[in-house]
Amino acid sequence: MTLTDRLSALQPSLSRKITLGYYAIALLIIVAATATFFEFSALETKVSLGERTAQLLETTLEIRRYERNYFLHRQDADYADNLRQVALARELLDQYHSGFAAIGSPAALSRFRELLDVYGQRMAAYAALAVRGGGVAVAEGRVRTAGKDMVAIAADMAAAEKSVVRNSLATFRTVLVVVIAALAILILLMSRAIARRIVGPLKSMELSVSAVSGGATGLLKAPTGDREIVSITDAFNHMLRELELRQKHLVHTEKLASMGTMLSGVAHELNNPLSNISTSCQILLEEWDEADAASRKQLLQQIDGQCERARTIVRSLLDFARKRNFRRERVVLRPLLEQTLAFVRGEVPAHAEIICNVPDDLAVDGDSQRLQQAFLNLIKNAVQVVPETGRVSISAVAKQAGGEAERDASLFSGCQLDGFVVDVAIADNGPGIAPDVLPRIYDPFFTTKDVGKGMGLGLFITHEIIEEHDGCLAVTTGADAGTTFHIRLPAAGMPQEQMP
Repeated sequence: MTLTDRLSALQPSLSRKITLGYYAIALLIIVAATATFFEFSALETKVSLGERTAQLLETTLEIRRYERNYFLHRQDADYADNLRQVALARELLDQYHSGFAAIGSPAALSRFRELLDVYGQRMAAYAALAVRGGGVAVAEGRVRTAGKDMVAIAADMAAAEKSVVRNSLATFRTVLVVVIAALAILILLMSRAIARRIVGPLKSMELSVSAVSGGATGLLKAPTGDREIVSITDAFNHMLRELELRQKHLVHTEKLASMGTMLSGVAHELNNPLSNISTSCQILLEEWDEADAASRKQLLQQIDGQCERARTIVRSLLDFARKRNFRRERVVLRPLLEQTLAFVRGEVPAHAEIICNVPDDLAVDGDSQRLQQAFLNLIKNAVQVVPETGRVSISAVAKQAGGEAERDASLFSGCQLDGFVVDVAIADNGPGIAPDVLPRIYDPFFTTKDVGKGMGLGLFITHEIIEEHDGCLAVTTGADAGTTFHIRLPAAGMPQEQMP
């Protein structure tokens, strides 16, 4: 066995706790069944002894009955039956002596045996006098006295045995009730323990998973140290880490896919400085000898400036494509949006226009690369749906958010971002989003575009990026009224005097 296996065996386990609980219940059932069995056996013995006591009393009564018949009719058959019942009584005393002694006192039992012998002697003396025909009255009285005393002792023994049986039944009933109550209490305690040890942690994990599915970040913590719960938590955390890694790959893949559609815009942006460089070089070549130093310097400066412009465009494209970790910094919106517009300019219809109405000094707190990815997705979607004479407008305004009234009255009713914020709106005058499609626009891989025109990840990734910045994303749309995406982001150190 490896060290890991040994440590795993020592770790608390739900199955071990449940097994121990069932063992405890089984042990209690065995103990209760054993106690009940012995109690029942003792009760059975007492009932059997009661039958023998009742038989002894019945035999004694039979002795008296045959005695009475013999006194009345003087028939030898009655006397023989009387002797037979006396012998049966002696046999019962010999066979169940210890049991009878446990019921009544040993003195009473000895007295009964003496009376039985005396009775037999007196009955024999009466029979001899009856044959001779004289002095039977006194002998009859002596027989009746001995018989009466025997019946009294036998009746006391029978009554005592009935009392013992009744007490045993009461004890047995009490034991049975106690055992049933103990089992019920133990099962109830086991149920509560299971609810606390199993259902409670699972409910806690369910709430954590629901929070994760609702957008919460961070790994789960095991609510207990039980091996099964820890294993489930570790497996779920591994899945979360894998999902986070896959999501980062998806963002990068979507970014690379977006670059393909941006190349036409980039080519257009590069064509202008390259054309200017080419023109300036031709002028220099043609007029090098006639031009003075100042003119040549001016043309060279123009060439250098256009080269710098081209380098800036290429650097922006490389920065956008480069994969890097999240880095929060102060991001000025207007240059970022203008750079993003340059990427999609090649996709804009000929007669459509893009209006960017964003203050020059408006800044947000975030990662410029990720924000550019989000803005690019929204602007690209807007450009793709506007008609030939369409319009895409981008606006931004700084404000102070917070308070229940502001949340209830705004688009961001569920947004918890308070303080200085920047609200960005990207609007188009396209056909709008259908009501049946609207609830699913942020679902991954959901798209209404034709096959090959998109992977359905743009709005999903945009939503994830905005949430990563602790911001909020909302949309307003209507049939033939266009669509507007509203983004709320934390402002970057906006002072109070600059707030509107």
